[in-house]
Amino acid sequence: MEAIRSPEQVGFSSQRLARIRPWMDGYVNAGKLPGAMTVIARHGQIAYAEWTGKRDVEADRPWEADTLLRIYSMSKPICSVALMMLFEEGRFHLDDPVANFLPEFADVKVLVKGATALDQVEDCREPLTVHHLLTHTSGFTYGFNGGVLGDAYTAGKIDFGPKRGGGLAPMVKELAKYPLAFQPGSRWNYGVSTDVVGRLVEVISGQSLDAFLTSRIFEPLGMSETGFGVPEDKVDRFAALYTPNEDNSMKLLEKPDQSVFLRRDGMTFSGGGGLISTAVDYLKFVEMLRCKGRFGEERLLGPRTVDFMASNHLPGDLASMGQPVFSEVSFAGVGFGLGFSVTLNPAISQNMGSVGDHGWGGMASTAFWVDPVEDMVVMYMTQLVPSSHYPIRKELRALVHQALID
Repeated sequence: MEAIRSPEQVGFSSQRLARIRPWMDGYVNAGKLPGAMTVIARHGQIAYAEWTGKRDVEADRPWEADTLLRIYSMSKPICSVALMMLFEEGRFHLDDPVANFLPEFADVKVLVKGATALDQVEDCREPLTVHHLLTHTSGFTYGFNGGVLGDAYTAGKIDFGPKRGGGLAPMVKELAKYPLAFQPGSRWNYGVSTDVVGRLVEVISGQSLDAFLTSRIFEPLGMSETGFGVPEDKVDRFAALYTPNEDNSMKLLEKPDQSVFLRRDGMTFSGGGGLISTAVDYLKFVEMLRCKGRFGEERLLGPRTVDFMASNHLPGDLASMGQPVFSEVSFAGVGFGLGFSVTLNPAISQNMGSVGDHGWGGMASTAFWVDPVEDMVVMYMTQLVPSSHYPIRKELRALVHQALID
């Protein structure tokens, strides 16, 4: 993709788009973010692409278009696409029990409502299915969510992070020893579901998740900078990671050359949060979604599959499924598909957008969305955890939509 000569060619106001740079600079100059990058494309043409600040403040290295960064949960849509490619081959059904492929989940239990200990359980009323995993209605959680189960994950080191060695299989088997937080399908809860999806990709395809993603997604899309871990010869382009202090200044959390994301043998390939990418690379994946499964001459998914994934698969919005707010964004008027959040009603969500726009974000305050109504994609990159600290995504939605003038 190439930038166009004038944003007006695709329905944007240059003057209004120019509001984005001062907004990014405001965060960076105040010492709240190390650097930031915003990319907006419409009708397949880049209308806006600017970056500011540093990828490594301590080393005085500027943010650049090819900066490598941790995309964390923006790995989830990629891993979900991988599984749906196998779905298109007739290798499984969405209502298949997970235990058909991962027998360790054959007798999984569920915590009773109000449980205060892991042994307060009941039987599953219905099998844990592939659909539950893709929609985050499985009953899995994350350790940082807390509660009886989250605390147990932390104590038991249920962790699919990049520093975890040994591969996906043993960690998924360990996960299966724990009960679910609730009856599958009854609630939405963010957790390690997509890491289990990654293990399904391995079992169904017969390849490691790393090998499958590389051969079936990254190579066809030309995403040569995306993968699990940073090679030694690219560490100089890898961003440092930061976290806020109480006064909203920031401190270094992880140096590039000491990162747990450095490539090494025996890494656990986390489909839920383990990928490294660049803005240039990830834009290719997002454009593939906008083009309903196609990028250039390559087609990864059929158009109807992408539409199916970007439809709401919940009985209502996320607020009605027990998740009224996530990160800094209201989830009223927002549903969830197969790997993405989906806007159902922008007015109820109180965020600018279109019905049917879909996307996701990452723990280091990154985000993207695809807007089929406006034929537009938007992507924001930085490196600050947690993503909930500043209302970046809400502000960006307003900045993008106010600049549309056609």
